[in-house]
Amino acid sequence: MSLFWLILIVLAIAVVGYVLGRARAMSSAGGERSALHSLPSYYGANVAMKAAVPAFLFLIVWLLAQPFYVNSEISAMIPDSAISEGSSRGLVLAEVRRAARGLDNAVASDAITEDFARNARADFNDITARLKEAGQIVTSDITQPVLRAAQRYRVLTAAGNLYMTIAVILVAIVGALWALRETNAQFRARNTVEKGVQAILIAAASIAILTTIGIVLSLVFNTIEFFKLYPAADFFFGVTWSPSFSGRGGSSELGIIPLLWGTFYISFVALAVAVPVGLFAAIYLSEYAGPRVRAVAKPLLEILAGIPTIVYGLFALLTVGPLLLSAFGDNGFGIMKAGTAVMTAGLVMGIMLIPFVSSLSDDIINAVPQAMRDGSYGLGATKSETVKKVILPAALPGIVGAILLAASRAIGETMIVVLGAGAAARLSLNPFEAMTTVTAKIVSQLTGDADFASPVALVAFALGMTLFVVTLGLNIVALYIVRKYREQYD
Repeated sequence: MSLFWLILIVLAIAVVGYVLGRARAMSSAGGERSALHSLPSYYGANVAMKAAVPAFLFLIVWLLAQPFYVNSEISAMIPDSAISEGSSRGLVLAEVRRAARGLDNAVASDAITEDFARNARADFNDITARLKEAGQIVTSDITQPVLRAAQRYRVLTAAGNLYMTIAVILVAIVGALWALRETNAQFRARNTVEKGVQAILIAAASIAILTTIGIVLSLVFNTIEFFKLYPAADFFFGVTWSPSFSGRGGSSELGIIPLLWGTFYISFVALAVAVPVGLFAAIYLSEYAGPRVRAVAKPLLEILAGIPTIVYGLFALLTVGPLLLSAFGDNGFGIMKAGTAVMTAGLVMGIMLIPFVSSLSDDIINAVPQAMRDGSYGLGATKSETVKKVILPAALPGIVGAILLAASRAIGETMIVVLGAGAAARLSLNPFEAMTTVTAKIVSQLTGDADFASPVALVAFALGMTLFVVTLGLNIVALYIVRKYREQYD
C-alpha cells in the first residue's frame, strides 16, 4: 500500500473516531449538553487526536528507522572482497539501491516475474541478461554480490512497508478505542485537547529547527563521504576545477578556489549595483516622496521581486550581454570577448536585488520614531542632515540586515549565473570574462552523467557545505558589527 493511501486510512479512522466520540459523550450525559464537562466537539476531537497523532508519529519514526535497518542488513551481506580499490562500502550500497530499482522496473515491465526477482538462488547471468533485454541496465559493472544484495534489499523493503502499514493502522485503531473508552460526561476533554494542541504547535514550531539540523547533517555526512575519496587539501586549496566523468572521477581536479572567486566577484558586482540604488530609493520614498508618488512608485519597484529568475537570465543573455559586448567588445574597447561575463550577470543580478534592499530599507526607515526627526528639526538640522545624522544611524542595524538578505540571495542565485556569466571556472580580475559560481556547479555536478556516489557527484555536497559555512561566518561577523554599533548608539 502506498503512503498516500495509508495516510488517508488513518485520517478516515480519525474522522470516524470524532463522530463516535461526540455521540458517546452525548449518550453518557443522557442527551443533555449541560451535563458535560466540555463541549461535545472536544470529546470528538479527543478521539480523533488520539487516533491520528500517535499513528503519524509512529509512521514518521518507522520511515526514519527502516532505511538504517535495511542498510545495516545489506551492508552485512557485502564481503570486503566485493569493494574494489578506490571505492567504499557506501558506494557499493548505492549500487545496490540502483540495482534494486532496476529490478523493480523490470518486474513492473514484466521483463522478469516477481518470484524470479525475489529468488536469491536464481542464475546470476540469467537475471542480468534479462535485465539488459528489458533495458534496465542498473550499472555498468554489476557483480553477483551486488545483485544478491539488491534482491535482499527489495525483500526487506517490501516486508517493511507491509509491516508498517499494519502497525500504523493498528496504532490508530487502538488510540481511537482508548479515547472512546475514557469518554464520559465527567472526562475533562477540553483540557486534554488544549494540551494536545499546544504540543502540536510546539512540534510545528520545531520543524524549522529540525529541518535545518537535517540539512546540515545531510551535508556533513555526504561531505565526509566525499573527503574519503578525494583529498581535502586539494579541494580547499586547488586552483583548477576540471571534473572528469570517466571512470569514478579519479582523474578529476576539484579545486574550489575558482568557484569561490567567481561567486564573490559576481555577488560584489551585484551588491555594488543593488545597495546604492535600493538604499537611495528607500530614502527618497520614505523621506522625500509625497503620498501619491509613493503609492505608485513602491508597487512598481517591488514588481521586480516578482519576476522569475529565469526571465532575468534570459534578459542577461539576450539584452544586457549583447549591449556590453557592443560597448566593450571588438567594436569598442576590445576587452570583452563574449556576452557572458561577470559584469553581465552582476548587473542583472543587481537589478533583481534592488527591491529586496529598497523595500526592506524603506520599512526600516519608516519605523524610526517621528520624535527623533522632530527633535533634529527642532535643533535646526535640515532634512538631509537629519537623514544622515539621525535616521540612517538609527536604522543601520535593519539596513545591514537587508543588505545581508540581498547578499545571501546573490550568493545562492543560479539561473542568472548560468545564462549570464557562463560556465568557466577561472581566477581573473577582468569583470568582462566568463566565470561561474558554486551554486551553478552544484547543479551541473548533480545533473551530469557521473555515478551519483562518485567524487564528481559527491563534490556537490562539499560545495554546499563550504558555501553554508562561508555564509554563516559572514552573518556572524555582520551581527557582531551591528551589536557593537548599537552599544555606541545607545
